[in-house]
Amino acid sequence: MAFACAGREGFFRVVTTIKQGVIISELRVNDRIRVPEVRLVGPSGEQVGVVRVDQALHLAQEAGLDLVEVAPNAKPPVAKLMDYGKYKYEAAQKAREARRNQANTQLKEIRFRLKIDEHDYATKRGHVERFLNGGDKVKVMIMFRGREQSRPEMGVRLLDRLAEDVAELGNVESRPRQDGRNMTMVLAPVKRKQVAKSQQRRSREGRSRCETEPSSGKRRP
Repeated sequence: MAFACAGREGFFRVVTTIKQGVIISELRVNDRIRVPEVRLVGPSGEQVGVVRVDQALHLAQEAGLDLVEVAPNAKPPVAKLMDYGKYKYEAAQKAREARRNQANTQLKEIRFRLKIDEHDYATKRGHVERFLNGGDKVKVMIMFRGREQSRPEMGVRLLDRLAEDVAELGNVESRPRQDGRNMTMVLAPVKRKQVAKSQQRRSREGRSRCETEPSSGKRRP
């Protein structure tokens, strides 16, 4: 998503690129609004009603705000009183955050064998936890050999076990699904705030147990 903006009396252009092409929308501001009347919305979202544009511009000037046409295709068009500079700044911030999240999130892949031993399972679970903790999605794949394809329920149990073991770091975005010799599941990272809350809860529970456990009465040497 890209942004190009003119001055205070100009317009603000938002360009959003999608697979089918580019969508361009323009917001007309202040004297750029060329309709006789608008349905006016106040700065807090309150409905003022249908007023003439010159009256709306006068109200905007008195309040030290801008008149921004937010719904040009409505009849009459909808305009809102707002701080246009603040609006542009917040929109740009959201666009940068969206680009950053899109660029930072990757899909990692971890492969399991159906008859995996505990040591290998622990190692691969550690990789999954590291990826999730780093903000990446994880595609977990079980590769079936020979007659193992006739036991898909074993693969589901293994993936469900993994999902439960890493539940504090990731949610199941795509349930286990078999495709020929493989079964896949996708895990998505949970929000870091949720992880922090979970860690705080465990810490509180640990302190609570220490406080409630009876003392042995023995004195340290």
